[in-house]
Amino acid sequence: MSLVSKNQIKHLTLGVLIAYAVTAIVFLGYAILITYTNVSERSIPLVVAITTVLSVMIAGFDAARGAENRGWLWGMVAGLVYVLILAGIMLVFLPGFPVDMRTIIICVLGIAGGGLGGVFGINLKR
Repeated sequence: MSLVSKNQIKHLTLGVLIAYAVTAIVFLGYAILITYTNVSERSIPLVVAITTVLSVMIAGFDAARGAENRGWLWGMVAGLVYVLILAGIMLVFLPGFPVDMRTIIICVLGIAGGGLGGVFGINLKR
């Protein structure tokens, strides 16, 4: 008997992919907004934080939909996968990317947001 089913991996992968699609759409839209309006760039950290939390909540929700139990844990795993991929992308494309308190806060928010999404996902499944 396997600890993780193929269905669970499918939901986890799909959730993270959907989360990144949402992130890309929001970031692209925000970039266009900054470019063609008077919106200040000072709001970028807030937009990144909110987008990260909402995206990982989506990933956690979908990951938990494929779980039999412990939706919060599967949501946190989805959040962790999301932030690890994000960190990898940042390190590849921005070699001098600083790992500072803001980065750590985004990671914690990502994992916590995934857990929260997982709670909703497992409970709405029933």
